[in-house]
Amino acid sequence: MDSIDRAIVKVLQRDGRISNVDLADQVNLTPGPCLRRVQRLEALGTIQGYSARINPAAIDRGFEVILDVDLLQFDKDSVHAFEDALAAFDEVIELHRLFGSPDYFVRIAVADLEAYEEFLSNRVLTLRGIQKVSSRFTMKTIKR
Repeated sequence: MDSIDRAIVKVLQRDGRISNVDLADQVNLTPGPCLRRVQRLEALGTIQGYSARINPAAIDRGFEVILDVDLLQFDKDSVHAFEDALAAFDEVIELHRLFGSPDYFVRIAVADLEAYEEFLSNRVLTLRGIQKVSSRFTMKTIKR
């Protein structure tokens, strides 16, 4: 990637809906070459997609919880089964396997505390192989 590609990516990160004409203007290109660069960045996988930022409360996801999870076993089948099951839940909006402790960092978004308790008790804690979970509640989101 050269400096123009980096400029294109930076503008698109701020505004994925910007028109090609406005994008080209901001990176000092004409529209044709700008569009070809964007298409190339998409084809290379540098630009992986476009999305809308939604107010979480508007879709009953305004209550976020950080869940730390430790497993009992780390054999390949147990790890994959746990990860596949947890990743399949709509409430799980981020899932990371970590080096060290805890084994997993999970970000969960639900409507409220009651919905979280139901999700944790009836979905997460029913998964096999969990040794320990620890919930941390978001007080305030400073930067997303």
